[in-house]
Amino acid sequence: MSKDSFHQLVADLTGQIAGRPLDQDLDQWLNSQHGAGSASFEKLRQACIDGVAEGWLCDREGGGIRYGRVFKAEDALSRFSVDVVDMRDLAGPHHTHPNGEIDLIMPLEGDATFDGRPAGWCVYPPGSAHRPTVAQGRALVLYLLPEGQIQFSK
Repeated sequence: MSKDSFHQLVADLTGQIAGRPLDQDLDQWLNSQHGAGSASFEKLRQACIDGVAEGWLCDREGGGIRYGRVFKAEDALSRFSVDVVDMRDLAGPHHTHPNGEIDLIMPLEGDATFDGRPAGWCVYPPGSAHRPTVAQGRALVLYLLPEGQIQFSK
């Protein structure tokens, strides 16, 4: 999977969610239409695995987390930025989502969960905050941030 192909794959998804409120309804819709076991989930999961293996995803490391912003917010991605992290049994830095956050949880080892959620999607509304935590194994997590907005706590 090339970086350009990955961009198109994500753009196809963000085009479907553009303009929708980041809320429980979107969480349910994403899991019903693109959840674990669906063809779209598997395509995104494999693309992320390939991107990590090829070195263009998760190309930075700090605090035991491999991470990287793949794409900045742009019109072609419906103003979402795209980040991917690779975490194993740890909590990342506390942060706030001024415009919300959409996460795709892709377990790689064990029965990995992200913030207690299994494989699939998790939507955080605007103004929410958390300390992202992967437990019970290793997972890749794809983050979609409206306008690329995230505020790390001090």
